[in-house]
Amino acid sequence: MYGMLLESVQHFVQLYPDNLIPDLAAALSAITGKPFDEFMIFFGRCFVRFFSNFGYDELIKATGRYFCDFLHSVDNIHLQMRFTYRKMKSPSMQLTEVDENGAVLVYRSTRTGFSKYLRGQLLEIAKQLYGMDVSIKVLESQNDTPGGTSGPISIQGGLKTVIVKYRLDFDNREYMQRRVHIKAHPSQLQLKPVNSNLLLNLFPFALILNEEMKITAVGEKMIESWMLNNVNRSPTELMGAKVTDHFKLRRPSGITFTWENIKRLQTVLFEIQLLKGSSAKGSKDSSKAVDPKSVTTQVYTSSSTEDATKIMTSIPRRGSQGLRSILLKGEMRYIKDINSLVFLCSPLINNLEELREMGLYLNDLNPHGLSREMVFSGFSHYSRLDLMCEREEQRAEELETSLALADSWKRQGDELLYSMIPRSIAERLREGQNPHETCQSFEEVTVLFAEVQETITGDDSIKYAMTTVNTLNAAFSAFDELIHSPMAYKVETVGKVYMAVSGAPDINPFHAQHMADLALDMLQSIRQLNLPGVGVKIGFHSGPIVAGIVGLKVPRYCLFGDTVNTASRMESSGETDCIQVSGYTAQKLKKIGYVLAYRGKVAVKGKGDMETFWLQGPAAKKK
Repeated sequence: MYGMLLESVQHFVQLYPDNLIPDLAAALSAITGKPFDEFMIFFGRCFVRFFSNFGYDELIKATGRYFCDFLHSVDNIHLQMRFTYRKMKSPSMQLTEVDENGAVLVYRSTRTGFSKYLRGQLLEIAKQLYGMDVSIKVLESQNDTPGGTSGPISIQGGLKTVIVKYRLDFDNREYMQRRVHIKAHPSQLQLKPVNSNLLLNLFPFALILNEEMKITAVGEKMIESWMLNNVNRSPTELMGAKVTDHFKLRRPSGITFTWENIKRLQTVLFEIQLLKGSSAKGSKDSSKAVDPKSVTTQVYTSSSTEDATKIMTSIPRRGSQGLRSILLKGEMRYIKDINSLVFLCSPLINNLEELREMGLYLNDLNPHGLSREMVFSGFSHYSRLDLMCEREEQRAEELETSLALADSWKRQGDELLYSMIPRSIAERLREGQNPHETCQSFEEVTVLFAEVQETITGDDSIKYAMTTVNTLNAAFSAFDELIHSPMAYKVETVGKVYMAVSGAPDINPFHAQHMADLALDMLQSIRQLNLPGVGVKIGFHSGPIVAGIVGLKVPRYCLFGDTVNTASRMESSGETDCIQVSGYTAQKLKKIGYVLAYRGKVAVKGKGDMETFWLQGPAAKKK
């Protein structure tokens, strides 16, 4: 019955924030006492069971017959699913090591708190779809803080990347035995070497890279495209240059363009972008490029002046700023015979208009496959949608970073505001209440004044002033740590005088007791600072006041009334390292049990002689 009730309202609740998952896991952990990680892993398992109801388990099975095949292809699956789920923030996952006992998986994401959730997904996929048991442990972890979903913010701006390296232990012997490409099959040893010109004719946009990630050979159409984007430059500059000088790795995201990284990811689809007007920093090292004649295959290069001249004269001159950037998509394959990586790719083109904007023609595209037919017929290739999705992801990340920064700035602004105006008053002003309406009268509060005393003097006025500033900063900072709302509120500091009140702006019937405790703690904190020649005079008095906001540019919460003047006299007529209180306040403290000593009568301006007392100790605790 309850299931029917939930089914009846499920269509009205469709959008949930991501942080509900870790929040729900934290709540369950608090209720049951079980570990938080255990619930996150369980939620990951539940997700796999859920998407299996929609047929996505068949998509995973279709990636390969082994669990390792799925791990190699998970990034490609996410890439395709982005078009179905536009707001999906897919992480990046790549295998870095594979052996008979399992594999090492590197997980990258801009969201924190979901690494345990991923463990549950992997465990359930292995069990349900591949019938194997997997154990997972974390080898390394960066920026993966528990709770919440937004990654930490870096100083340079943007979210830090969460990186977690897992070791997955499972029976991987059958997969390793069938990897015939690790070493040449006997039938392959009988084949004659194939000239690499054939490879570059089939893939005219291909790149060949050596161990230093330098370009050793390129397809003819790639050279033409490079020259269209780099006018008045020789194509020989491309040869021997670092691939990162002329191309930008767009996918997979979160990895660096290095030999080891690329070599491990031979089943992942790569997408690189030809940089416009790029600086061929590697051209100076072109002499170090691999000699095509030194390997068993021959590759096409544009190192000869005659070839370069022919290509340059055949290309119409056009400013590079008017061309659309060329995006290339394909796989990076390692060829052991020449110890090189080959990027087998083709341009991402949606229609004839984009073809023209890139400065290309149909005959420039790969002679095999359906790339020409797709462009010619206006086939809706997903490159444009892919680019739109990427831009939306960037905007979403920028928005998340901006919101996180805005929250941080708001907290800092609130803290600054609350340092000038009490929180309760500030909230009333936010609600639109007139500042003049915040003025209040209080029947009875206790006002305290504390003045820092210095006995050290010097001839050097500058040095003396610097010493005074440092002393006041140390003393007032210590006093600030003792202020706890709503027991007491720091009103202001004027010169060497520190002013506080209890009973306003939050009404507090124990104002005299709390102010006595604060005064004793202040005296103790000055002694603990152990500053040579530094002491403090403290005095306080209880009575009625009026309080309100004064000023516009730097608004302050100010107190007015005879009580304020009397409290100031209690401090000014006191002695160093002593606490003087009025007779009225002393009677209130005696009833509670505070230790006081009668001082005598003190002349107070406007009031004549007043009986005063020294506060010497706190109230005795009742057993």
